[in-house]
Amino acid sequence: MPISDFAVIIPVFNHEQRVAAVISQALALEVPVFVVDDGSNDRTPEIIDAIPGITVLRHEINLGKGAALLTGFTAAAKISKWAVSIDADGQHNPADSLNLIKAVPAGQRCIIVGKREGMTGRHIPWTSKFGRRFSNFWVWAAGGPKLDDSQSGFRLYPIPEALNLGVKSRRFQFEVEIIVKARQHQIPVFEAAVPVIYHQGLERVSHFRPLMDFWRNSETFSRLIFKRIFSHRHASCVSRRPKI
Repeated sequence: MPISDFAVIIPVFNHEQRVAAVISQALALEVPVFVVDDGSNDRTPEIIDAIPGITVLRHEINLGKGAALLTGFTAAAKISKWAVSIDADGQHNPADSLNLIKAVPAGQRCIIVGKREGMTGRHIPWTSKFGRRFSNFWVWAAGGPKLDDSQSGFRLYPIPEALNLGVKSRRFQFEVEIIVKARQHQIPVFEAAVPVIYHQGLERVSHFRPLMDFWRNSETFSRLIFKRIFSHRHASCVSRRPKI
């Protein structure tokens, strides 16, 4: 699969500390790079505006990570068939996108999720460990694939399919909903191992809010599970309907 079929999408919200380094590493792949500024109010806008060779897309206010990804998909669809999404916090090296690309089975249109290595050590916050297990279970319960790292934002998406799955979530929940919807539409979802980078002495930027995001996650999974149950019952009723 030629590298020219791919683009990189970097959703950004107040990532002034690491965004320049992440963009620089992404440009080294020599593919189109789309940076979606989701209403940043720190120095992020001026930093990314000063970097040549990228396409900057903007939300005037913060709409959420899912909204930023969809904006990136829509722009990238004009020139690319696939999109690698990577967070701007420096947790991953864009060069490891090759791990995701190599994991695509020949001829398949699928989503590849970057399974983060080393996410079980003592240095990992308990909220991250709990959130990962919580998400993995409920993705499966909602009819999605059985994954080890359903919350990873380092992914490879087939762009047309991603845009047409009808995902409703627009914040972090977008990333769990889209893999559930993918399986429901017979789009395979696989994982590929990727390293995680921890920068000593530099606080990692996280916009995760435990109570609010737990509530939003619960709402998303409840909606998906209800739809799964309703669809199953509807299909059962149709199959039992007497033929005339």
